[in-house]
Amino acid sequence: MSLTVLSRRQKEKVIRRLLIQAPPGEFVNAFDDLCLLIRDEKLMHHQGECAGHQHCQKYSVPLCIDGNPVLLSHHNVVGDYRFFDYQSKLSFKFDLLQNQLKDIQSHGIIRNETEYLRTVVLCALKLYVNDHFPRGNCNVLRKTVKNKEFLIACIEDHNYESGDYWNALWKSKWIFQINPFLTQVTGRIFVQAHYFRCVNLHVKISKDLKESLEVVNQAQLALNFARLVEEQENKFQTAVLEELQELSNEALRKILRRDLPVTRTLIDWQRILSDLNLVMYPKLGYVIYSRSVLCNWII
Repeated sequence: MSLTVLSRRQKEKVIRRLLIQAPPGEFVNAFDDLCLLIRDEKLMHHQGECAGHQHCQKYSVPLCIDGNPVLLSHHNVVGDYRFFDYQSKLSFKFDLLQNQLKDIQSHGIIRNETEYLRTVVLCALKLYVNDHFPRGNCNVLRKTVKNKEFLIACIEDHNYESGDYWNALWKSKWIFQINPFLTQVTGRIFVQAHYFRCVNLHVKISKDLKESLEVVNQAQLALNFARLVEEQENKFQTAVLEELQELSNEALRKILRRDLPVTRTLIDWQRILSDLNLVMYPKLGYVIYSRSVLCNWII
């Protein structure tokens, strides 16, 4: 159905759905392409603002405020399309299309033992992120649910290479309740990649985890938590690489016309060709036929 025969409400629904589906790093490109189709600047601006807010939360879009990284997520949303940053103690709106902060306001926080622990955990997590991610960002947030205090650690790194036809994102989230002796850490690691040269290939991989963590004191808790994150993310990375290698081998076997063994050894083509010439040179026509069969068999 053409967009011209849709009602305004139907257009809004279609536009928002398409924008929300945009892969990480490609929201603005998707918006610009839709603008060429819709040709309604007011409608597109409103839907772009709404969908952009959801996109920021979904993919932990990183910002920099006063030299400190800030990761946007639904955990630091304070309503009316606003986000809150614990480090700068500011609330703000973020225009993803313009890549610009707007309506910045001061936002106080309660200085207590939980806030001190949040700062200590953030320092330990930064050491891990700086050692393992080329352009990684991390943030630690506080959350109170039914009078229970939680800390939420977020990690993000990305590589958006539109010129090379690929984009990729790594993000993880770790939540634990502040208990006196033992706490349970709930984590989720998520990887998404998009390759769009000659093919349109999307890869999404995620894993949910639950681990227990002893609570001795605040410093020890922060260090143990950072070690736990490092251990689990290293395991996840190793498993993903092994799975992709197996997938690559399986795909190659399916592409081949015949199921050839993968020996991973160097083939001496010069020797093979010399043997063919010695055996088949008297029958030139047969040699040409045999080489074509050999090439087809390899392909």
